Formats: sequence, structure tokens, C-alpha cells
Amino acid sequence: MSDETASDQAYAPVGTLQGLLQRGRGLGALLASDDPVTAAEAVHDSVRRDWRWDSVDDRHLYLARLFQGLALPLAPLVGLLAGDEDDCERATRTLELLALSGSTGARESLRAYIQEGEHWVDVLESVADIWPVAWWDDLADIARTRLTGEERLLQGSRPWVRWATGSPTAVVHSPPLHAIDVSPTGRQLLSILADTGSTDSAKARALHTLAGRPPEPGLLPLVAGLGAADGERPLPWLTRAVERLGALAVPEARAWVADERPWLSWTGTLVLADHGDTQDIPALIEELATHEEAHLWCGPGRLAAGLARFGSAATEAAPVLRQLWLCTPHSYERPAYLKALAAIVPAGLDEAYIESLWDCETNARLLGITSAPDLPPVRQRLFDLRDDRMEAPEVRAAAGTRLAMIGC
Repeated sequence: MSDETASDQAYAPVGTLQGLLQRGRGLGALLASDDPVTAAEAVHDSVRRDWRWDSVDDRHLYLARLFQGLALPLAPLVGLLAGDEDDCERATRTLELLALSGSTGARESLRAYIQEGEHWVDVLESVADIWPVAWWDDLADIARTRLTGEERLLQGSRPWVRWATGSPTAVVHSPPLHAIDVSPTGRQLLSILADTGSTDSAKARALHTLAGRPPEPGLLPLVAGLGAADGERPLPWLTRAVERLGALAVPEARAWVADERPWLSWTGTLVLADHGDTQDIPALIEELATHEEAHLWCGPGRLAAGLARFGSAATEAAPVLRQLWLCTPHSYERPAYLKALAAIVPAGLDEAYIESLWDCETNARLLGITSAPDLPPVRQRLFDLRDDRMEAPEVRAAAGTRLAMIGC
């Protein structure tokens, strides 16, 4: 969430239309037409405020479909183009999709902004990624006149490559054929990490190197002492280096999870989620419940994936997984909860799969396409997804495949 928007605001209850729309839930999109006034207010609020919990959460297509389905005026989106860089990006991503759906107003608003707006380079490159060339190619002369020389490097971006106005491509020098590897050995890296006199930056560089190498078991006894100076987090690259160890780290991880330092406890939890066995299920469920109760929305998806490995043996996790699926504002992790439920308690998920066909997240819609029951409304939605020019290519292809499988 952006600092000045949802970070200081409480999400509306998940049982309300506003709360559903803020979270990008498919049910919100389904109910919007039943209460268009409330839906319009909530959509406009989602334009003014970025209700995403994290930047990886997707709302652009979701909002574009709501604008289209409710026949809302584009003025709030167009006005957002004049805001800061984040506002402009949010409006651009939604308007460029509406243009693909046939909105002349959305298309012309973005073209006008490229000619006059402050963040025009970003907007031009964004629309060029998904629009037909004919929609932006005639802006070449205007773009050339607008370049000041202070823009970031433009080589490699579609419009500038086409117009040959970007900076020259840098010359890449190949290393000597018989270059000598002078990188530090594993023993030297571990020595840096074990030395109390080493700076945090030196240790971080050592961990970065280890994170790109085969597993180094000698790291294990050092992990507990590799927190940052403030004691609040691990040193950079520690988690990645530990992940390289895989199952080798499980015995130590069972001790780490009981540590009072949250960063070390979480490091151990991640190891157990990925490589633990059935004896670790209670600890993983407890951590999952802690995240849900404290509304710590980043991370439960990883725990859910870990619990899914155990199938029905992790049945006690099902109520928490359902609650997370219903309530999380971090939509990026929502598909992980449904996948985990499918692995642990697969019965009774038809409604969740159907709703997922309208979810804001691509992976959720793909789940719905694969698993929703063959019912008339589902078939109609599959037709809509297959033929929607705003939709992600992989979703359109998956909808077409499912329709072919059921003989449509």
C-alpha cells in the first residue's frame, strides 16, 4: 500500500461490497451490478487510493472491468494521470486496458498525455508493451522533440528501438577464454561471517556469494549470529543462502523457530515449510494462525504451500486457510490458500473456484478455469475470458482449452 493511502486506513469489512472490492475478490465483481451506486463509490475510492497491500497485487484489469461493466465515466482515471508517478502509473495501466476493450476516450487520453504530460516516457513505454503499433507509432516525432537528455536510458524499450532514438547499445566485452577464478573460497567466506570484527556490509557480500553457490553446510552454525546490527532483521542474503541448504537445514531450523528473535524464528519456519516433515505440521499451523490473527498478510502464502505438501495430514490448517482466503487484502497470496485447501480438504470448493473466475489475480482466474464445475454461468464466463482483449494471454488460452475440453 502507498504510504498516504491505505496504510493509515482500515479496510472495510470483508462482508461488504466495499471490502470485497478493496481486496480484489471475485465476489465483489459479481455483486457490483446488484448495487451500482455503492460499487461506483468503491471503485472511485480505489482509483483515488491504492488499496493494494503490496505492489505485486494486481488491480488494473479488475478496475478496468468494473469501469466497463458499470459504465463509469473516465474522468477520475484521466485526472489521476496528473498526479505523482505512482498515481499516473495506476491510471495508465487501467486506461490502456480500457482502450484495448474499445474505449476511444481511454486511448485518446493516454495519447494526449504522452504529448503533454510529465511522466510521458513511462506512459509511452507502458502502452507500447500492449497496444498495437499503429496506436502509438505516429507519436515518434513528438517523442523526439520532448526528449531532454535527462531521461533514463531508453535502449531496449519497444518504441525507442523501433524509432532508433535510444542511446547506443553498450558494448559487452566477453571475458577472457581462460579467465582465472579469484573469487573467495567457501572457507574464506565462512571466516568472514564468523569474524565478529567483520562489518555487516562485508558479511552481506559474503552471503550474497554463498547464495549463488551450491549448499555450504558450514553456514548452519553461524546463522543465529547473522542478524543485522539493529537485531530486527537478518543480514541481506541470509535467507537466500539458507534456502540453498534445503533439507540440510531442517534440524537447526527446528531450534530456530523457538528463538525469541522474529527474524530467526521466521527463517526456521520457512525451512520447515519447504522441507520439514509431518512432525513440523503443528508448528507451521501455529505460525499460520499467528499471521492471520495479527493480520500479517505477507508470508502466509509460503506457509500454505508448505502445508499443502502434507495433504490431509494438515487438515487442522483448513479453517485458517479459509479465513485467509476470505479476508486477506494481499491478493497475490490468495491463490496459494485455495491451492492448499484443494490439497488438504478438496471437497466443497466449487463456489471458491467459481468466484475465482472474477478474481483480480491472474493465477486465481487460472485456478478457476481449471477447476470450476461445468455449469452454464461458468461456461459463459469462460467464453468471456477467452474473448476479452484486456485479459492476459495465458488466461485467454486456458479458457479456450477448457471450453474445448467440455465440447464448446
